[in-house]
Amino acid sequence: MMVRLYLRRSLYELNCISYSFNRSSTKFFVNVVRFNSGKAVASATSDTIEIENVSYPRDSWTNVGTAVLNCVPRKLLQNPSHPLATIKNIIESNFPRDEYTAYTNISPVVTTKENFDSLCFPEDHPGRSKTDTYYVNESLVLRTHTSAHQCQMFKSCPTPGYLISADVYRRDEIDKSHYPVFHQMEGARTWCTTGKSTEELVKEINICTEKIPSSDLEIVEHGVSFGENNPKQPVHADEVCIAVGNHLKKSLELVIADIFKRAQESSGNRQKLRVRWIDTYFPFTSPSWEMEIFWQGDWLEVFGCGVVEQGVFNNAGMPERVGWAFGLGLERLAMVLFGVPDIRLFWSTDDRFISQFSPGKVSLFTPYSKYPGTSRDTSFWVGQKDLHENDLMEIVRGHAGDLVESVKLVDHFVHPKTGKQSLCYRINYQSMERSLTNDEINNFNDNIRQELVEKFDVKLR
Repeated sequence: MMVRLYLRRSLYELNCISYSFNRSSTKFFVNVVRFNSGKAVASATSDTIEIENVSYPRDSWTNVGTAVLNCVPRKLLQNPSHPLATIKNIIESNFPRDEYTAYTNISPVVTTKENFDSLCFPEDHPGRSKTDTYYVNESLVLRTHTSAHQCQMFKSCPTPGYLISADVYRRDEIDKSHYPVFHQMEGARTWCTTGKSTEELVKEINICTEKIPSSDLEIVEHGVSFGENNPKQPVHADEVCIAVGNHLKKSLELVIADIFKRAQESSGNRQKLRVRWIDTYFPFTSPSWEMEIFWQGDWLEVFGCGVVEQGVFNNAGMPERVGWAFGLGLERLAMVLFGVPDIRLFWSTDDRFISQFSPGKVSLFTPYSKYPGTSRDTSFWVGQKDLHENDLMEIVRGHAGDLVESVKLVDHFVHPKTGKQSLCYRINYQSMERSLTNDEINNFNDNIRQELVEKFDVKLR
């Protein structure tokens, strides 16, 4: 289901459960990350775009570029030694295969109905904007969350539960912890209510809960089962809501205990793991909770979760179901557990990175040599065409790719008489694999400035 993005981006970044779309149109700081060059799987003619050997018609909505599309074939989750795959596999191992079907290799191209409408996104939701989402064309997008497949899974999954792990795509501000392509994982478990009394349904759910092994976590806050600030849905009986919530929490406590105990083995930390459940709000679950664990002296949000809104089941044509869903962002958790300082490293093809890790083992990353960086300033008067900061990032990314470390707005001036805006961005160039020459950096910068003029009618300073 929709899941909350970590850092308020994904229930759905339900890393997912709450979707952070409340962003101002003007930003004063933006970091741009670079993309490693993978084998291109996207090609474009004047009227088509090809993704994974499928051609799609282009139109005025098409805004996805080659730099992003070249990440599609990388399939990071299919490398068992990769930190992201390690966390995914640990999570999957804690859900019985006879109850949960795991999906990993699902095409990232989905319809706007799947990505937005099926999850009850309002027509004017900012997430539908071209500044936020990569559109293949007006009716197709690169999924912005794994929840785009939720209704499909509810309909077709052969088991009562499912797990989805996948790459997701968003035009967004980027820094060392953000990347336009990242990975989410979500899961759900449902029960059929047809022909069952409340007592029978609750008994069935409780029997399932009793089968889940107990963890030895210290639960310092349990959160309320439901209440005024975290309400249950009127369609659910109190006892059913409590039973579903108990099954959800026990399932995720088992998962988090396994992940962080492996991390403790690597770090030598033997302190008892402490967890708390925080009541929260997500638009597609009610009641809803965040699960946090005390790690390295602070509380770390791990999961967003809750009892699935009945409207989502109705949209899937399964009004007789009741259940829960959770979600998380794999990068955020992997950066903490593996000590990875820059999200770009997950996309590195440098053997010095991936050779440090082994399947199923949580071990700390050892930094290797860092090449010197340099910066260039780009100043311009804003033209008549709207220029969103995400548009600027796409231009920089399209020309310099993974050779750009960050982009920062260093000056913002409004002319007192004309009201025109002047912006100055500092582009920091730094490769993770080699030293850059002044000639190539100047060439990148010239091309970026020229495209700003051509696309957005800015006046260079």
